[in-house]
Amino acid sequence: MMLKAQKVEYVKKLQKEIKSYKTVGIMSLESVPDTLVQKVRNKMKPEVRFLVMRRNLAVKVLESDPRFAKLMSYATGNFAILLSNTEPGDLNEIVASNRMKLLAKPNQIAPNEINIEAGETSIAPGQAVTDMKTAGIDVKIEKGKVVISKSKVLVKKGEKISTAISKALKMLDIMPFEAGTRLRAVVQGELLFTEATLSVDQKFVTSQLAINFAQANALATEIGLVTKYNADSFIRRAYLAALGLGLEAEIYEPGITEKILAKAVREAISLNGMIKKEA
Repeated sequence: MMLKAQKVEYVKKLQKEIKSYKTVGIMSLESVPDTLVQKVRNKMKPEVRFLVMRRNLAVKVLESDPRFAKLMSYATGNFAILLSNTEPGDLNEIVASNRMKLLAKPNQIAPNEINIEAGETSIAPGQAVTDMKTAGIDVKIEKGKVVISKSKVLVKKGEKISTAISKALKMLDIMPFEAGTRLRAVVQGELLFTEATLSVDQKFVTSQLAINFAQANALATEIGLVTKYNADSFIRRAYLAALGLGLEAEIYEPGITEKILAKAVREAISLNGMIKKEA
């Protein structure tokens, strides 16, 4: 534990150091296992400085610069301050890419349906059979192994997970929960990037551009506005309309004459067949 004088010196050092980084962010550590935090911390070295401290010290560090003071409202609960020269989007990608599956604990609420599939398990017979049946799982013993008799939805989304079920899920190595690190907010220069803004990545932007382009192109085509993107469609439409009119009016023009002759041949063959039948 640091003495008061040490805390003052530590804060002064960070107040000076934070100004040398162009990107400063607040990463949430709420409900994140220590093992995952350490993994993220090691993954970000040496490009990112990872700071964990009490909120009162964090506030003193952040308020030393008006730019970073914008982050104070996000420095709540369990969090870490990230110092980096990485672009906000790239930093968010690194942080958000770390996920970990977690076992269920009694009384937790199921985030999704928890399904049990029928089939052989690696569980040895014994007390496990009783525990599985207590959890509502149909099991039997076949060739010395525990076998789940039929598939079923063990827990519906939004339901509470009982102690018996959490124990059974652990035996089956089913991890229905997931933990991950995320950025609450990032400041670069005078700009504040919130979590919602940071979630707009390249994949999202590309998909939205594709959707918007398709809608705009369809509208332009519908109202008859010719662009370089729909010109071919208008040309094909005009060609087919002209061809249909030429055939109907029997206009002897290149591209139509052949079709008129082909039509005449078909009609002649049909007429010839009718005459032979009458004869």
